Amino acid sequence: MTTLYVNPGTGSDRATGSVNSPFKTITRALQQATRGTTIYLAVGNYNTAGGEKFPLVIPAGVIVLGDEFSKGKGIAIVGTGQYNSQTFASQNITLLLNSQSQLRGVTVTNPGQRGTGVWIESTKPVVSNNTLTKCSREGIFVTGTAKPLIVDNQFIENASSGIFIVRNGKGEILRNLCQKTGYGIAVSDSAAPLVADNKLLDNHTGIFLSRSAKPVMRRNRIENNTNGGLVVTGEAIPDLGNNQDPAGNIFINNGKIDIQNNTSLTLLSVGNQINPVKVSGAIKLDASQINTPVTIPTQFTDLGNHWAAKFIQELINRNYISGFPDGTFRPENSITRAEYGALIAKTFNLPRQVGASSGNFKDIPDNFWAKEAIIKAANMGFITGFPDSTFRPSQNLTRTQAFISIVNGLGLKGGNPNILLAYSDRAQIPSYATEAIATATERNLIVNYPQADILNPMGNITRAEVAALVYQALVSTGEAIAIASPQLVNPHPYIPSFTDIKDHWAGDFIRRLGSLNLVGGFPDGSFKPDVPLNRAQYAAIVVKVFNPTPIRPPVQFIDIPTDFWAGAAIQDAYRGGFLSGFPDQTFQPQQSLRRVELIASLTHGLAFANADENILEIYEDRDTIPTYAKSIIAAATKAGIIVNYPTLTRLEPKRPATRAEATAFLYQALVKRGRLNPIFSPYIVPNT
Repeated sequence: MTTLYVNPGTGSDRATGSVNSPFKTITRALQQATRGTTIYLAVGNYNTAGGEKFPLVIPAGVIVLGDEFSKGKGIAIVGTGQYNSQTFASQNITLLLNSQSQLRGVTVTNPGQRGTGVWIESTKPVVSNNTLTKCSREGIFVTGTAKPLIVDNQFIENASSGIFIVRNGKGEILRNLCQKTGYGIAVSDSAAPLVADNKLLDNHTGIFLSRSAKPVMRRNRIENNTNGGLVVTGEAIPDLGNNQDPAGNIFINNGKIDIQNNTSLTLLSVGNQINPVKVSGAIKLDASQINTPVTIPTQFTDLGNHWAAKFIQELINRNYISGFPDGTFRPENSITRAEYGALIAKTFNLPRQVGASSGNFKDIPDNFWAKEAIIKAANMGFITGFPDSTFRPSQNLTRTQAFISIVNGLGLKGGNPNILLAYSDRAQIPSYATEAIATATERNLIVNYPQADILNPMGNITRAEVAALVYQALVSTGEAIAIASPQLVNPHPYIPSFTDIKDHWAGDFIRRLGSLNLVGGFPDGSFKPDVPLNRAQYAAIVVKVFNPTPIRPPVQFIDIPTDFWAGAAIQDAYRGGFLSGFPDQTFQPQQSLRRVELIASLTHGLAFANADENILEIYEDRDTIPTYAKSIIAAATKAGIIVNYPTLTRLEPKRPATRAEATAFLYQALVKRGRLNPIFSPYIVPNT
């Protein structure tokens, strides 16, 4: 792989493009780039005045990389040039992305007439962590048979739309912010992308669908759009969830309407938060709808459409919490430490924790109304007293005390302080509580009102807030079904939380795939990177990573019962060509996956091109490679997916593959497919 450097302030296009002798323009770097080249951009302005020639065309397999952390702040690509599209004639665009190219960490503006920032036509690029702003038409235009990955970008103040996808475009539009534009996202013709985990705020229309568009919409937050949240026209049919897969979209405070169906078809909505009053056209709101911001039937006069009404009512239904004799619940009242202890004692029945408090506090007399409840809650580890052996039962409970209580009582570990970046007031979190609050955040326990990003850690917790917190604790233990709420803190998934990968050789691979929710850890917050992987576990991971298309009919393995936890994944891996069984019709799910099998799986499943077996000379233990596997390993080596630790030249094909090794191989396979940015590691075997 080649690395080129560009600096518009100090560079020269007569330079070599090295770190000490950078080019001045992206244009010059692109002329020198070949597949596998990464072009690093320094802070500065990249425009016509500086020598850029637009449109900039990023060749296949080339990465243009600025500052992903800041989403391209200070790295401004501004310009326009003519491009003759195969599907839309002449266009004014800033950048054209070819297949397996990547654009990361830059700011793009096209001020030209009807200007588009990034044009993607029948290719499969990655656009990640950029800012596309003040384009005179849209930030990104996707057309033809394109299948891009557009993830973690922000689209701000573009005149027409943030993202426009047409013709037969597919791909994935994930975790983007579209704000202050015409249409946040527009989908037309027969396009059918996955649109998930995006925020569409303060636009004219959040999402606009026309013609025969068929996007799949999941977990998007569509808020404060002046005309409408989702507008459906023509014969468009969005996938808004089903009983097996609730969609989880949140529509809130949209000016005129949440969903407007202008088609003759009936749309099905399952698992979305929608105000039925703000729905127009034929839309069936299924009975399994997770939550709607309408008045919830309750015996209390002061709940109505309170933000926490659903959480409160669920606890009332379980007889865990109650109201007052006058028919009120008083959701905004503070809760005392004694009242909280009573709630915990009613809600949980857990064994006594080793080392937990006895609950015998000197300020709790024998006849105190909540004495037994306080003892039970203390024995379970949920509550403790103060150094002077008091409990202070009438003192109001703070939010920090409540978070620590739930984390301790449930025995949760592994909070990564980086996740606290989700809170704008994180500086107010006391140092002793950072790990507990980070853990509570990672486990989706925290519900903040009125703003999800304001924690107010030192404030008194209200009865409504404690009800939401306790309900989320029940969700985390599998005792309750999740409730969709805009107040539920959903921390950025790219902040990992594994406790045992610091300084591990595969840490970067694990963190990156963990951030995409493609690999997971264990309930104690660990990843267990050096534990061997069995065939069933690998099947589950490889199917999640690649979602393979079936290429052969299903088969019945005699040792896979119908209720086996990984049965469906094993079938998908088999049908997709990633795994096979044995001649006796078994799959042997508990058998350790050897490294040679891991390599063979990816080579077959991803159809790597053949390679000269002379490439195997790089391995000092090449004589241990089984004869049948030599061509397979040669192909995988040429594809650049082999990672050897601790010795780069030792393949050890017959050794069981660890979880870390499998993750590294899978990451490299995604790099090969152009889906992820390369990671520098001294353990990646060079492919030349």
